[in-house]
Amino acid sequence: MPESISPALARRIALGAQGFAGPPRSTAVGTRTLRSTIDRLGLVQIDSVNVFERSHYLPLFARLGGYDKVLLDRLTLGADAPYLEYWAHEAAFIPRDAWPLFRWRMEAHRAKHATDEDAWVHHNAAMLDWVRELLREEGPLKASEIEHDANVRRGPWWGWSDVKRALEVLFLYGEVVTAGRDRFERRYALAEQVLSPEVYGREVTRPDAIRELVRRAAAAQGVATLADLADYFRIKPQTAVRQAVEELVDAGELEPVAVGGWDRRGGPQEAWLHHEARRPRSISGAALLSPFDPVVWFRDRALRMFGLHYRIEIYTPAPKRVYGYYVLPVMIDGEIVARVDLKSDRQRGVLRVQSAWFERGHDDGLARGLRPAGDDEISMRLALLLQETARWQGLDEVSVVDRGTLSAPLAVALDSPLLSADSAPAMGTTPHGDGPQALSGDTQEMLG
Repeated sequence: MPESISPALARRIALGAQGFAGPPRSTAVGTRTLRSTIDRLGLVQIDSVNVFERSHYLPLFARLGGYDKVLLDRLTLGADAPYLEYWAHEAAFIPRDAWPLFRWRMEAHRAKHATDEDAWVHHNAAMLDWVRELLREEGPLKASEIEHDANVRRGPWWGWSDVKRALEVLFLYGEVVTAGRDRFERRYALAEQVLSPEVYGREVTRPDAIRELVRRAAAAQGVATLADLADYFRIKPQTAVRQAVEELVDAGELEPVAVGGWDRRGGPQEAWLHHEARRPRSISGAALLSPFDPVVWFRDRALRMFGLHYRIEIYTPAPKRVYGYYVLPVMIDGEIVARVDLKSDRQRGVLRVQSAWFERGHDDGLARGLRPAGDDEISMRLALLLQETARWQGLDEVSVVDRGTLSAPLAVALDSPLLSADSAPAMGTTPHGDGPQALSGDTQEMLG
């Protein structure tokens, strides 16, 4: 019989695997700590919407507290940085030596295009050849540096030119890789120009690669269902994931467990525990979670693990939004107790809380505007976290807009006036940048 694990222990195991179980830091965060944290996660998802902060900076802040973002830039944005980009979950930074583990995905994209006569690549072979040759002669290059009549954006926000589309197709195939970013715009180069011969020449069979990715997903999640393991690196079909799980169970790296409450369709879900997973007795501390943090990015797991029903509302028209534009779950001592919609008003030096909400069951009377009774109250803990966040962002103060069940007690905890929702600066209703959401739609179009 599989070992039985309580939902609370499963949650602590998962958070411990994600790097939330360590003691508070007493020293400054350096490059070595950043690297070990990224390697523990296996990847860091990218999104360029920066109304508060670009998403890839946030998982490190959630786990480590304030750090120098320049250090992370050196690890991710340089031409020869130890991390580069690929579609590992959505667009994500991955360790450079993990790139060969996705060759099967690159080949699958190429094969799909080859059998789809309506795919963009079938009508633009000359453009692909031209871009290849240009990169061979002049790369690395940003899309904006390429002079061509077809290098004209089409459509609103993130409409791609044919040159950009060609670059992204070749990136999808693995012929082209990222050679860092400049002002957050990708630089592209032929893979053989950037990767070491050892990495570029390494061949990994599809079963071996999927087994290794499932192993890494299991280590990063601690305890997981089949769907959790498949989603971490977006592996399809799940039959391939199951085969990898069975092999890892046989090797003693995964152990079947039963988690109370993890039910589906009236019965318990299968789950597996990584053999090196820690079993923390408690999780302490407060953290803001990016919408693209591995703790919450798979919404089914977030609901099962925390009871959190979470959807990002960037693409929802403003009048139809429930919680706000860029809403981050708030985790305190291992439970998600609130969510806040944040904006960094860099011109005024203010971290603006556009709205703040208690999660159901965590209002403990504070929604009535009572002053917190002590440091353990949600509003006080959140106030301290937001003040730390503002300092990390180089902002001078935190202001709170009167929207949401937590806004009034949060303003009291911050000793800050509560701003009228009517007087607060309006948020835009459209995203910007070339983050995963923006890219994924165009990628689907490329894939036919």
